[in-house]
Amino acid sequence: MQKRNYILDTSPELTQKIRLVEKYRPDGTVNPAYPSRLLPYGQMPKSLFLIGEFPDPSGKTAAIVGARSCSAYGKAEARRFAAELASSGVQIISGMASGIDAWAQKGALDVRGRTFSVLGCGVNVCYPRENYSLYREIAEGHGGLISEFAPDALPISWHFPIRNRIISALADIVLVVEARLKSGSLITADYALDQGKTVYAVPGRNDDPLSQGCNRLIAQGAGIATSPEVLLEELGLAAPESKKREKQERQLPPEWKKSEEFRKIFTGLNSREISLADLQEKTGIEMPQLCRVLMQLCMSGYAEEAAPGYYRKTY
Repeated sequence: MQKRNYILDTSPELTQKIRLVEKYRPDGTVNPAYPSRLLPYGQMPKSLFLIGEFPDPSGKTAAIVGARSCSAYGKAEARRFAAELASSGVQIISGMASGIDAWAQKGALDVRGRTFSVLGCGVNVCYPRENYSLYREIAEGHGGLISEFAPDALPISWHFPIRNRIISALADIVLVVEARLKSGSLITADYALDQGKTVYAVPGRNDDPLSQGCNRLIAQGAGIATSPEVLLEELGLAAPESKKREKQERQLPPEWKKSEEFRKIFTGLNSREISLADLQEKTGIEMPQLCRVLMQLCMSGYAEEAAPGYYRKTY
């Protein structure tokens, strides 16, 4: 028997957190609890189910979406962009799907930011099941779980394209991180453009199928997301001064600078992840020593393992 790829959470603890928010009050006036960001657009749901909160309408929001079957680089970029934006107070919106969505929302939570999932199922259904810890963390007070579908509604394929209109409507800008030419993320981008929102995409190699959707968006006029700072500028925000100073002042300790191996490995890293094999080829350092130096750089906060076997500088 095939294991179902969702978790239906009927626990009393979660059930009591579910709220129904109607668009209109009985007297026909707009319910102030309904998200004001949805009001300007047609074909928005007349009611929403909610666990947690809606995004603060006075705060900045960014939707980060992308491929479910993403690369290690895509995961790292989604997490990095989300963490940098959330560090500056930007609320992160996504769909909690496998891949880019989940990694973006994890990135927001890494820095104790707020993130909101617009689901293609009931708010008491976690899909896919692999994201249950993420689902619970959001439900426990780090943002909100939002759905136009009633509790217990299962994740049916047609639910997902239509929920994308809510993701884009809640956001000030939409960032696409990895997308094939036929991707649900491009549906979100289309909704965003129809709603007058700014769309950005992370560029990639021309021969990479996971980058073709993003590259096409850029060719059609989307912004090029070369760094989180580009998006912060678009939102009228700036990276915290303390973080800027940290990046400017942080250098290798003097004793490490005297080591040719440390210097080679450190200069061989950059903000884009690199595999161990490529770094070994780039530096010419034997693998055992390369791993020892990388471990020391990671433990000291100068580098990080962005994905298994892939490393990058932390600034």
